[in-house]
Amino acid sequence: MSTEDHPAPRSLAEALRGRDDTALGALLRSRPDLITPVPTDLTQLATRAGTRASVVRALERLDRFALQTAEALAVAGDPASYDELLGLMAGDDRDPEVAAALPAALAALREQALVWGADDRLRLVRTARELLAPSPQHPSPTGLGPSVREATAGMSPGRIQEIVAAVGLPSTHDSVSAVQALAALFTHRKKMARLLAAAPAESREVLERLMWGPPYGQVTHDPAARLRWLLDRGLLLPTAPGTVVLPREVALHLRAGRAHRAPEPVPPAVPAASAHRPQVVDATAAGQAYTALATVEELLTDWNEGGPPVLRAGGLSVRDLKRTAVALDLPEPVAAFWVELAYAAGLLASDGEADERYAATPAYDEWLERPAPERWALLAQTWLTATRTSGLVGGRDAKERALSALGPGLDRSAAPEVRHRVLALLAVLPEGAAPDPEAVLARLRWERPLRGAQSTPSAQGQRTEEDLRARLARWTLAEAELLGMTGRGALSAHGRALLGAHTEKTPRTEPHGPGDKLPFHHHRAPGALEPLSPAEQAVAAAAAARLLAPLLPEPLDHVLLQADLTAVAPGPLQRPLAAVLGVLADVESKGGATVYRFTPASVRRALDAGRTAADLHAFLAAHARTPVPQPLAYLIDDVARRHGRLRVGAASAYLRCDDDTVLNEILADKRAAPLRLRLLAPTVLASQADPAALLDGLRALGYAPAAESADGDVLITRADAHRTPPRTPPEPVPDGPPMPDATLLSAAIRAIRAGDLASTAPRRPADPAAPRPAPGELPRTSSAETLATMQAAVLTGEALWIGYVNAEGAASQRVIAPVRVEGGFVTAYDHTADEVRTYPLHRITGVAELASD
Repeated sequence: MSTEDHPAPRSLAEALRGRDDTALGALLRSRPDLITPVPTDLTQLATRAGTRASVVRALERLDRFALQTAEALAVAGDPASYDELLGLMAGDDRDPEVAAALPAALAALREQALVWGADDRLRLVRTARELLAPSPQHPSPTGLGPSVREATAGMSPGRIQEIVAAVGLPSTHDSVSAVQALAALFTHRKKMARLLAAAPAESREVLERLMWGPPYGQVTHDPAARLRWLLDRGLLLPTAPGTVVLPREVALHLRAGRAHRAPEPVPPAVPAASAHRPQVVDATAAGQAYTALATVEELLTDWNEGGPPVLRAGGLSVRDLKRTAVALDLPEPVAAFWVELAYAAGLLASDGEADERYAATPAYDEWLERPAPERWALLAQTWLTATRTSGLVGGRDAKERALSALGPGLDRSAAPEVRHRVLALLAVLPEGAAPDPEAVLARLRWERPLRGAQSTPSAQGQRTEEDLRARLARWTLAEAELLGMTGRGALSAHGRALLGAHTEKTPRTEPHGPGDKLPFHHHRAPGALEPLSPAEQAVAAAAAARLLAPLLPEPLDHVLLQADLTAVAPGPLQRPLAAVLGVLADVESKGGATVYRFTPASVRRALDAGRTAADLHAFLAAHARTPVPQPLAYLIDDVARRHGRLRVGAASAYLRCDDDTVLNEILADKRAAPLRLRLLAPTVLASQADPAALLDGLRALGYAPAAESADGDVLITRADAHRTPPRTPPEPVPDGPPMPDATLLSAAIRAIRAGDLASTAPRRPADPAAPRPAPGELPRTSSAETLATMQAAVLTGEALWIGYVNAEGAASQRVIAPVRVEGGFVTAYDHTADEVRTYPLHRITGVAELASD
């Protein structure tokens, strides 16, 4: 097809106008911020695509080779040809691997509207060039300095002529042509080689030190001979007093044409560092999954009666986190992970009361009733999509405020993408294979070299501090193992199933075949998460639960009682048995077998919960595979005999007992003095302490009092009595605008096309001498002119261009064909919306006829 039929675009808007709907949809999918809100036309879309915020976001989502391509275009001519770009990327020797990968990288930049124009006139959008081009304040990652023309901008004409003469070029009549001649010399390989061959060895060493950047150096007012030789010939140019720079053309000659020291056209491989049998991996991961469920249950059981208080600034105090870690027998960072996961899953929250505390939510009780595989799937799916990052606990935010568990400031919008990407890399390995974590980090750095950086890359592209994505990846590998998504570092079968609904929508990142070395994700951001419907999430969770179910141990309905007042559970217990035994005895040790110890306090706890001695004897007899030891039976009977003889109520508090000798014994006990007891009647004592403090004080003295209600009945206390009101889990913080689905994308493209049709339609001004309206400017006519033009168009059937302001005040342009005008409304076929619509005449700003052509 000839260039006359399709002239070269003169702007990004014209380039976008030449795209079909598929290409336009690809742009909007890769940069969803461009349709938030939907642009009115392609000119506005192009303007938005060139804004600094949008360009920075697009650059952050480029892989290393695509970014290197953009950096090369930033130091190339404007416009640049494809051959010039190829020379900068592949060098004079035309590296075949780079040459093979460059078309895909350039296509990715074009798709995202960072580059536009034909191959002979490639243009990097202005904002991207400003961000990536070298300057003294912001050196280019290429290590290149300014061009000869830029470096000599403030140099005197006489000095320029001296340099031209020193390199053997004829003098010129003006500085512009002299600079052009000097630049032509520096870009001529053979002539430049001859010039450098005559340079002293010390001078060549200076050039070699500056060759790969940074290109700036310091000189004294009387430079050494090796520097003077370079300054006289323009191989070093002054930029400021005492500062010189290596011109870009000279550096490129020394580099054999390469803009980068090490182009990276192919992503680093993620090989298997170790391999295990898939059955071993699945069994190990299932064991971790069971431990995960047990840990969350233990955490919420510990907080059942009201957990730690909420800090004034929100979150959990360092002391309470330490106490929770001790209770769970875990390191503090791991305890913070489980606390945050339970919070993200909606299983715990603050109760919202005046003395605000953390507690389990009603959703926790519902979660407990579900089968174990389904409970695990909910936790794992929550972890995959949560943006709260427990690894930050203990650190500080940008304002040097401490970050606490369950507190503000822990959301990192990149976390779900990194988690998914890490697991996706594990998913492409053979089953049972575990990668080297450093290889995973190297791959992620290649895929998002600018994303989440905490430090500025140096000229060599090395970071002085590990960036956020790397830390998120390390946390992901550790948390996936804790959760049971992986076992021994390899992705498990149930983890692969849970990830399946996500990964099937992720483009492949491996070569297609033996001859294909291009990473497919040049065409789309790797690891990008598409919105999943609830049905898709349910399918993934059900598949994971089915695979996990046979790997989890079957709950037992019995324990082994021992004569030392302990019970051994040789495996996980059925929930009713575990719940009752958890009240009746204290956990002494955990592991493959859990050991419970019966104590007077634990038996009293069961009696407080409403059990009788007969109930406890029957319970143990029904669930023990061994006879109930006599010491245990005696312990239950002894505690039950003394339980409830003392009654505590509110006076502030009172204490009553039918046996007055017991009350006299308490009054005579010096340890009871802090309770400030006073005899009201032979069987009643009063105290100024509150009932809870009186109960605790008497129990500390070795008594077994029971609380009673206002009616005098024993008040039954249960461990699971405190629950928060219904709470919704915290919403993940989105990483920018969500990716549009097919329906939204289709509607947006249609609206943009329609608006562009209206804004670019040729108008015929009423007054031939009047200037044509500027693009995007609404037509302005009086009400009478608008009505008359509308009525005439109804008779002639002509289309009109109108400006319209809707009820929300949003202005737009439309092309309509009026059908009827009556009652202050015009009914017309709207070409921009492709349907018949009715518009109030008072909302039409003006009208103009379309040009006949």
